[in-house]
Amino acid sequence: MHTVARFVRTMLALPLLLILAACATGPRISSDSDPTADFSRYRSFAFYSPLAIESQGYTTLTSARIKAAARAQMESRGYVYDEKSPDLWVNLNAYMQEKTDVVNTPEVDYDYYYSYRARRYVAVPYWRDRTEVYRYTEGTLNVDLVDAAGNRLVWEGVAVGRVARTKPEERAARIDAAIADIFARYPYRAGSGTAVAKP
Repeated sequence: MHTVARFVRTMLALPLLLILAACATGPRISSDSDPTADFSRYRSFAFYSPLAIESQGYTTLTSARIKAAARAQMESRGYVYDEKSPDLWVNLNAYMQEKTDVVNTPEVDYDYYYSYRARRYVAVPYWRDRTEVYRYTEGTLNVDLVDAAGNRLVWEGVAVGRVARTKPEERAARIDAAIADIFARYPYRAGSGTAVAKP
């Protein structure tokens, strides 16, 4: 009887395990672009001033790492860094928000009563919901590419995911990976208006 109860509990826990596994795969990435923008005109870039991520008026260790990762991604696509007259402004923003998840999981348990007819104890299953509340921090990282001449947004990439406490070296690797994931959605190279096919 206990084996059946364990099997039922295991089968009910599988959906919850799949949900948790999906959350651990990385941030959700989205992007959007201005369909009227001529990306073939863009060959150079610089960072917007002041950067949204440096709203306090100074560079932090995190903002410096994000800037370095974004610059590396732009330069890997052939864009030249030009502070004096860039074609594109790169603006960066990051913020965190406290979130709550409430998970209701059905589970089965058993009551036992003595059956005089059967002359033994009989297990009677009953169902109930187990409610668990999880609090976590969600981080959002934005990369905006702004047409410098027209001062208008032409492309935006966003990464959203759970933030975990990490060591400084792990944090740097996660920043680099998140920026790379965002730019994987940017389909253009410097001076080319033709989107590069994704592998």
